[in-house]
Amino acid sequence: MSEEARRASGGPARLRLGGIQIDALGFGGALDAIEGLVVRGRGGAVFTANVDHVVLAEDDAAFRDAYAHADLALADGMPIVWASRLLPVRVPERVAGSDLLLPLLNRAAQRRWPVFLLGGAPGSAEAAAEEARALGVEVCGAAAPRIPADPGAPDPEGEAALEEVRAARPSLVLVGLGAPKQELWIHRHRAALAPAVALGVGAAIDFLAGKVRRAPPLVARAGLEWAWRLASEPRRLWRRYLLRDPRFAVVLARELRRAGRAGR
Repeated sequence: MSEEARRASGGPARLRLGGIQIDALGFGGALDAIEGLVVRGRGGAVFTANVDHVVLAEDDAAFRDAYAHADLALADGMPIVWASRLLPVRVPERVAGSDLLLPLLNRAAQRRWPVFLLGGAPGSAEAAAEEARALGVEVCGAAAPRIPADPGAPDPEGEAALEEVRAARPSLVLVGLGAPKQELWIHRHRAALAPAVALGVGAAIDFLAGKVRRAPPLVARAGLEWAWRLASEPRRLWRRYLLRDPRFAVVLARELRRAGRAGR
C-alpha cells in the first residue's frame, strides 16, 4: 500500500529507514492498533524495529520481506525517534517491546485474551508465564524452542512449537527469539498462527522472568540502553553494537539525501 493510500484509509504514516518502514505511532496508539488486530480476528504480525533491525535489513532479503508484510512496525529505540526528526515522517516516541509488554499483558487480562509465550532463555518462558498469571492473564502455553539461525535449515523444535501454539488457540503470541529469528519465524508461520496476533518482543520475556536486568529508565531515555546491554553481555553483543550497528549512520545519510532530492 502506498503512503498516500495508507493515510487515506486512516492508517498511520510510515517512516522509511533503509529496507524497513516504521509506523509513526505513540505508545497508546500502538496498544490500540494491536487491539484492533486482535479484534479483527484475521491474525497479524507486529515487530519492534531498532537500529540493529535497520542494519540487518540492508543485507537480508528475507528479513526485509518479513518487515514488508508486518501489520505494525514500532520504533524500539531512541535513535529511530531522533532520526525521524530529520526526515519527512516524525515518530512521536519510542515504543519498545519491553516497555509494551506489561501494558499489553494488562490489556490482555482486561479483555480476556489468551496469551502464549514463546522464546527466551531456558526456563524464561515458564517463569514469565507465572508473572503474567499473577497479573490476571490467561496464559495458555509457554515454550522455548531452539530455532536455527539459517531460515532454510530443518526446524523440528520450531515446527513442534507451532503445533503447540495452534492447539492452545491464543489471541496473542509473544515471541522472544531475538532478531532476525523471531521476525522470520512469525512471517513464515503467520497464516498458520491466525487468528492469533504475533509480536516480536526480543529480550522482553527474559526481562519479565527476571533472568536479565533491564537498563534503568533514565539510561533508556538517554538512548544508552545499548551501552548498558553491552556492559552486561559483552561477549555476546560486542560485534552487534561495535561492528555492525554503526552502519546505521550510512543508512540515515542515504535517507537524508533521498528526502533532500524529493523536496526539490
